[in-house]
Amino acid sequence: MDAHHRLARWLRENQEKVDRLVAAAAFVLLALPYVLLGSPVEFVVSAALVIPLAWRRSRTVAAASTVAAVSIGQLLINQPPVAAQLSVLVMVYALAAYAPRWASLGGVGVAAFGMVAGVAQFGLNQYQTGIAALPLYALYIFFAVAVVLLCWAFGDLARNRRLALQALQDRARRLEIERQQERDLAAADERSHIAREMHDIVAHSLSVMIAQADGARYAGAADPAVATSTLGTIAETGRASLREMRRLLGVLRNDDDAPTRPLPSLADVPDLIGTVRQAGLDVALAWQGTPRRQLATGAELTVYRVIQEALTNVLKHAGPRASASVSLSWTGRGLEVAVDDDGRGAASDGGFLDGNNAHPGQGIRGMAERLKLYDGTVETGPRDGGGFEVHALIPYTEA
Repeated sequence: MDAHHRLARWLRENQEKVDRLVAAAAFVLLALPYVLLGSPVEFVVSAALVIPLAWRRSRTVAAASTVAAVSIGQLLINQPPVAAQLSVLVMVYALAAYAPRWASLGGVGVAAFGMVAGVAQFGLNQYQTGIAALPLYALYIFFAVAVVLLCWAFGDLARNRRLALQALQDRARRLEIERQQERDLAAADERSHIAREMHDIVAHSLSVMIAQADGARYAGAADPAVATSTLGTIAETGRASLREMRRLLGVLRNDDDAPTRPLPSLADVPDLIGTVRQAGLDVALAWQGTPRRQLATGAELTVYRVIQEALTNVLKHAGPRASASVSLSWTGRGLEVAVDDDGRGAASDGGFLDGNNAHPGQGIRGMAERLKLYDGTVETGPRDGGGFEVHALIPYTEA
């Protein structure tokens, strides 16, 4: 920042000090010389005219009223103008720039009238009288009033500029508040998204590990090799879950070194099915149709999480010897996902979501929230004849 900008900033931030310095300088230059000249009346008049300059911005109407009263008093006692009469023009500017509109208009009117009266009373000498002096009077009055109006116009421009700057600052402040609100909403949405991710990861991994542990406990007595293999599957599932949790925590830390492994997509569905099969659940996977276009990355992640949550629910609630089927069908509208099982048919977290009865648990609620982001829908509920079904549709995103 150069010296010019530093000075301008200091003047803006120290307006009262500046006004007092101006008043002090005017007092020294325009009032004190009359003391040296032995003119006490002129000194008092000049001092009364320049001292109010110290409050021209903080108490504009009072300062201008003082200057006006002194000037009118000069006319009444026939006291000739002094150099400090320049403060009248300064007060006209100050009224236009800082005072209410009524004071601004009233001040310019009083100042113009005072100029005309002053010219009429003191403007010409005794030799310039009669009809011949009228053009000269008119010229003096014209220039005097023009100077008053010019000072008022500059002050009014300063007022308009200040008000425009205040409006811009207020608008910028409102925009910043709105941006902060948007950031808060985005943060809340991201927290909700991360909560769903953590629920999916932890619930699925723990369900697989519990199922494997139960199987190993019963099979280990007859065949220790099965127990060893099952423990390996449990360890691998735990490590995979830990990697996913670290990835999420890396995002929360906003760490530049956080893992950047791609999120799961449709291509990872077979691996997910394989993991569930290792947990002891018989799962059939079927693909039908041809996609009209690829789904968005977030939409594919949503499909993956819906299948993961549905199969996790089967592991948790369908009971032993249950089987499940996963069907992904490409249609003209989008991708239809169906996950059915033939177990006991209890919904995740003790709830189901269909038409008239909506009592979703965290998992099914997460499904609905995920799908809603991509204009998708989900219907869940018990199957006729036993078991549970989850049907979801995620449409193509139109360009």
